[in-house]
Amino acid sequence: MSRSLNTVAVFGLGKVGELVADLLVRAQFDVVGYDAAPRDDLHFASHVVDVADATAVRKALTDVDAVVSCLPYHLNIAVAEAAYDTSTHYFDLTEDVPTTNRVVELSRQRPESAFVPQCGLAPGLIGIVGASLAQGFEQIRNIELKVGALPQNPTGLLGYAFNWSAEGVVNEYLNDCEVLRSGRRQMVPAMTEKERVFIGGIELEAALTSGGLGTMCQTYEGRVSRLDYKTLRYPGHFEQMHFLFDELNLRERREEVGRILVDAKPPVNDDIVYLHAAVEGTKAGQPFRENYVRGYLPIEIEGRTWRAISWTTAASAVSVVELVADGGLPHAGFVAQEDIRLDDLFATTSGQLFASHGKVSPA
Repeated sequence: MSRSLNTVAVFGLGKVGELVADLLVRAQFDVVGYDAAPRDDLHFASHVVDVADATAVRKALTDVDAVVSCLPYHLNIAVAEAAYDTSTHYFDLTEDVPTTNRVVELSRQRPESAFVPQCGLAPGLIGIVGASLAQGFEQIRNIELKVGALPQNPTGLLGYAFNWSAEGVVNEYLNDCEVLRSGRRQMVPAMTEKERVFIGGIELEAALTSGGLGTMCQTYEGRVSRLDYKTLRYPGHFEQMHFLFDELNLRERREEVGRILVDAKPPVNDDIVYLHAAVEGTKAGQPFRENYVRGYLPIEIEGRTWRAISWTTAASAVSVVELVADGGLPHAGFVAQEDIRLDDLFATTSGQLFASHGKVSPA
């Protein structure tokens, strides 16, 4: 089968970006990487680029079919606008709502290119799972989506390790969250509506956080009574975060808080990603609740062990690139994550990683 895109640029070769590039190579794409720092230890061509240099970014995209931005969220718009100017298909991992709004705007102005933001875990895979579950219901009452990237062996009151961007975590804790309540879109405070969750015998807590739903509230407004996204943590975590942000008056000092938290809870290699999706409604004429629960551990890919947060995020993104390239998704206009079928994603080279990992058994 001939592909609609073959050469892919990856911007940002950090914890996830390097693996995105490796998985693209594994899926038979030609790959070129770009980062702010030189790299001479990679299995693909790479170059240094300053994303603030608009001319350099556009030059980098001149000879590629697509770009995957694995940069911090505040740098994505620059890459998206360069993709627009060069008619390059665009993918990213962002959970930032203003960034996605800009990408949607660009997709409407240049509908001949595909613009597919939010290809990570949340938004991304969790929305694909939730939407795929919902397709089997005649009427949908609730869609509940939860993800947690956690240490397997937590310590301290926070019970956490910053394997993901501290900047992104702080933003999702502080920015208001879009939800559906009584079928209508609403904005509610983050770190509220806390609940207990058990996965494989492990007790967790979940609270609302921002950005995890992507465009799902717009898609399901008027069709679903209740829809929300919550982040999973070990019990007591959110109480400590409220103390940090509210009792110590640090809500307006996000960069400082991020540095403090990473210093206190640095990354670990023994992580786990929990994914919990549930849909309630009417199925075959009867009330029904369907759950999809997974716990993803670090795995070895091409002789190297990757953290759970890295490989699940990267595999989700590359699976979507594969679907666009192979005709499983539109190669023009905006593509929402909830438009992607889970079975199609699992059928890709990278998606097969999810199909063979993550089953949870009671402890």
